[in-house]
Amino acid sequence: MQGADPRPGRVPRAATPARAAATDRALPRRAEPDARRHSLIEAAMRVLARAGANGASVRAIAQEAGVSPGLVGHYFSGIDALIAETYTHVDAMVTQALNAAVDAAPSDPRAQLEAFVTASFTAPIAQPALLATWIAFWSLVTSQPQIARQHDEQYAGYRARLEQLLRAAGVAEGDLRHAAIAVTALVDGLWLELCLSPQCFSSEEAGAIARRFLGTVCGPVKE
Repeated sequence: MQGADPRPGRVPRAATPARAAATDRALPRRAEPDARRHSLIEAAMRVLARAGANGASVRAIAQEAGVSPGLVGHYFSGIDALIAETYTHVDAMVTQALNAAVDAAPSDPRAQLEAFVTASFTAPIAQPALLATWIAFWSLVTSQPQIARQHDEQYAGYRARLEQLLRAAGVAEGDLRHAAIAVTALVDGLWLELCLSPQCFSSEEAGAIARRFLGTVCGPVKE
């Protein structure tokens, strides 16, 4: 048979237990690069939150992750690339939390709008560590074109989703853009104050304020 081992009594290599075991051990390694990248991104988040953008160096992030600086360079072209991908990761976390809140809400459009808006006032979005990370990103908007582009794209995506929910809740087409901008500003302000001074008001109070404002935008909730 073509490809068979010409030596009698020999088991083909692919069928030997040792080779099969080696193959089994090799399979999980395919996921290792993604896991390592993720661990570096999480380390970058912690460094940004603790030391700000100025303290986020390759060496500091490598030390936080418990790896050599060379490994950071293996997965990312430099500190700017790592921070940009960390920004994308953080935005994806926030988006996932917002979508989960909408999915958990009743099917009524107004309830889904309120769930989307008020989700920013609870964990995992409303927490000081995440605020510190965002502040580090914001500090780079004026000096890093890539971060500036990401900032614009992410806020545009948030407002576009908000416009969809406002439209479903009955806001007129011509009012959608201004309504989304106003609601976004309100949410950002409440979220910022809630993270900075949680003793001043609670997440429940922030939600009540936001729902009251939505009443001026969408009209009172229909009984």
